[in-house]
Amino acid sequence: MKLSLGFSPCPNDTFIFDAMIHGKIDTEGLDFKVILGDVEELNQSAFRGDLDITKLSFHAFAHLVDTYCLLDAGSALGRNCGPLLIAKAPMNPSEIESGKIAIPGKYTTANFLLSLAYPNVSQKIETLFSDIEGAVLNGQVDAGLIIHENRFTYQEKGLVKLLDLGEYWESTTSMPIPLGGIVVHRKLDPDIQETVNRVLQRSVEYAFANPKSALPYIRQHAQEMEEEVMYAHIDLYVNDFSRDLGREGKEAVQYLFDKATQLGHIPAHTKSVFLHPLAKV
Repeated sequence: MKLSLGFSPCPNDTFIFDAMIHGKIDTEGLDFKVILGDVEELNQSAFRGDLDITKLSFHAFAHLVDTYCLLDAGSALGRNCGPLLIAKAPMNPSEIESGKIAIPGKYTTANFLLSLAYPNVSQKIETLFSDIEGAVLNGQVDAGLIIHENRFTYQEKGLVKLLDLGEYWESTTSMPIPLGGIVVHRKLDPDIQETVNRVLQRSVEYAFANPKSALPYIRQHAQEMEEEVMYAHIDLYVNDFSRDLGREGKEAVQYLFDKATQLGHIPAHTKSVFLHPLAKV
């Protein structure tokens, strides 16, 4: 059975999906048509319901719980790995809230976290995540919200950190920060959803056991990135939560959704967020 599979060309995604799309593990008869896109492209594809399986910002997924459910493996949660708000020079909160801020997409979790820290920002400029540093440097915007590998490169370009939104989240919740997850379309037969879940967990485990196996695929999509930066990126976003969300991971995702609903950022949903709902204790 062939399923469409969307993920980003970033090292953390190519690392975890390499084994399942290149036949390095048992896929239990599943085959995958890969669609690569940046985070907001994948979010928009999911809003159209185009993809059977996809990486998705948790903010976008919060609007799509009736269409997709979250798999146990593959999620990006962690500590000290949140998006960074950066600029050419320090800015005070009033300057930030009145300034032009480049964001990597309306439905990114990064933008949701920005709205928690600075609820009165009114000038958000949607920008491809890889172009945000440049937009700040050339003065198109006053500040930028960076994600992915850019958090490793902004300082060498002379930019300064205004706020680590991951630290902000952790200091106010004491929970790991939910950034993105892998979801499966509810239209698929439940048995197929379970098979996808098993195959993805197998792929993540293979990646952990054979960390250099995916290097050619990672390098193919991160050609200008040094290998050291590639693996720093992977180490930041791929961890035990990527193996399995577990109770702590699921509670963090559920808290994010509950908070966003309470603030009116997302609609209330009636279906379970997770393929395997969190057991009541």
